[in-house]
Amino acid sequence: MPHRTAVVHAGREWTYARFDSAITAIARHLLSLGLAPGDRVAAYGRNSDLYVLLFLGAARAGLVHVPVNYQLRNDELQYILEDTGAKLVVADADMAHFVEETAAGATVQRLLFDDLLPVAEAEVPPQGNEEFTVADSDIAQLLYTSGTTSAPKGAIMTHRALVHEYLSCLDALDFAETDRQVHALPLYHSAQMHVLLMPALIKGAYNIIVPAPVIPELLELIEAHRIDTFFAAPTVWVGIVNHPDFGTRDLSSLRKAYYGASIMPGPVLRTLQEKLPELGFYNCFGQSEMGPLCTVLRPEEHADHVGSAGRPCLFVETRVVDAADNDVAPGELGEILYRSPQLCEGYWNKPEATEEAFRGGWFHSGDLVKQDENGFIEVIDRVKDVINTGGVLVASRQVEDAIFEMPEVAEVAVVGVPDEKWIEAISAFVVSKPDAPQELTADAVIAHVKSRLAPFKVPKSVTFVPELPKNSSGKILKRRLRDA
Repeated sequence: MPHRTAVVHAGREWTYARFDSAITAIARHLLSLGLAPGDRVAAYGRNSDLYVLLFLGAARAGLVHVPVNYQLRNDELQYILEDTGAKLVVADADMAHFVEETAAGATVQRLLFDDLLPVAEAEVPPQGNEEFTVADSDIAQLLYTSGTTSAPKGAIMTHRALVHEYLSCLDALDFAETDRQVHALPLYHSAQMHVLLMPALIKGAYNIIVPAPVIPELLELIEAHRIDTFFAAPTVWVGIVNHPDFGTRDLSSLRKAYYGASIMPGPVLRTLQEKLPELGFYNCFGQSEMGPLCTVLRPEEHADHVGSAGRPCLFVETRVVDAADNDVAPGELGEILYRSPQLCEGYWNKPEATEEAFRGGWFHSGDLVKQDENGFIEVIDRVKDVINTGGVLVASRQVEDAIFEMPEVAEVAVVGVPDEKWIEAISAFVVSKPDAPQELTADAVIAHVKSRLAPFKVPKSVTFVPELPKNSSGKILKRRLRDA
């Protein structure tokens, strides 16, 4: 395996032996800059081989890696750098000035990812057994939540937690050393890095890393390199299905398809299954604080458990509770709680938030679910996304699913906005398909929902937008829609 290809990016190809040597070289280089174990190293860049090498080099050196959303600017970027007390920021060349413009970034050591390339490519003697000393309880990463409903919080992930999460992935997701994967979603996000790439490297697979999920480029890459394993957020799968190249590219090499980060629209999944009948689908559900994988719905379970997020992974224990933290009966709605060696140690610099989230010895996820007697969970909504309209609670997902049935709809998000009469008014934001046979109207959307759901679940308003606000991992930022 040392001479097998581990990672390919931008014309560079790393064998497993060379990749391991590069990790050691970067670990030594980081320590030579005066950093000490426990210091935080912020990574502010797009997907690349060097991004992965920095994470693994920092981990080997006992440093704390801080992945930063590369779309953050100004106060949002300042918040992460100041909150972590980063000692070093490594940035892409075209983004370094955003770091310099912040108060925190202007006072710390700064490197470019390009500066790491000659370090990684240099021949280095092998490490000795005592060169790097890292305990499993040491912090490996501060993994900031996506902040779709509130300010991001830094989940404290130890080496032990991440290794347990990788083992859960290997147990549930059928990775093999013969896999040929392409990694397109942001590596600063836990799903692409910790559910797909790291377990694939542990298994010895072939991995292509691309900067971003550009649909026509992805379809071309899958066809040309006979990619058989691919992960994307549902918003990316929606884009793939709706792209004209979807019907012309040869995607027959695909065997394993993973999705997660948000709800997969039923019509999109059915289209994919019809087009690629040999493709097995895995619904991966979780959250950053768990590293992130919590539950998986496997390919053989999709037919009998439509809409389910599967069952808990190898190292994940769950409860479903009511507002008073009492267990609910199977099939009843409640918040899902977790207990696991994958779980973060708490939130960086936020003792009150940590105490609230971990009350009673269980992590409170904020996700409303129903769990059946066999352990399968159905995710109903985020607690913060449930709409209180006229004193009745409505799951935004249910309204979204109804609207998504309309063939003219490309994307939809439903939120509750403050209303004097209704407490919260159900408001739908819709993106129409550009090639729709007829123009979609608000009246048509309302009439369709009215034919499917109870009257109190019908949107009070429908707004057509050219696109929905998303973070780089494909999650829809509903707080921005509410604020607007």
